[in-house]
Amino acid sequence: MPFKLESETIGMLLTDVSRLLRGAFDRKVNAMDLGITPGEARTLIQVALTEGIKQAEIATRMGIEPMTLSAYLDRLEATGLVARVPDPADRRAKNVVITEKAGPLLTELMTGLREMMNAYTEGLDAEARALLCSNLRILRDNLRQLDPCLAGKEAGEKTEDRAGALQ
Repeated sequence: MPFKLESETIGMLLTDVSRLLRGAFDRKVNAMDLGITPGEARTLIQVALTEGIKQAEIATRMGIEPMTLSAYLDRLEATGLVARVPDPADRRAKNVVITEKAGPLLTELMTGLREMMNAYTEGLDAEARALLCSNLRILRDNLRQLDPCLAGKEAGEKTEDRAGALQ
């Protein structure tokens, strides 16, 4: 008798939703023709959410290699959307901040992403969306505690800002 896996477990559903959401995000950003790639858009959003943290921390939060992030930041900096500033506590490190020029682009980007979010949350009322976000935060926090590299590292994260960004 062959081994049968459950396809509707929380982990499998989250994996499916994550894959589909990333594809929808990429298509939306490309269709908006903002002059930035989906990876650069994700980076710009992350910098806006965590303004003033080190590049290495941004890469960790995004789950990408530091070299990949560096390439995104190079392009965003060249277009004047972000700036690297010296870290006052560590002169070897650079912190990343958004510039004034990024404001209108971020507004347009978030408007487009809200439209996308409205489409993928169709059928969920405000209460159901809030409950989903609350439960996802619990899962995220539990997973961080299971990862010794992340446990306690992101304690200062702006969870309300991030959670409200696309609710």
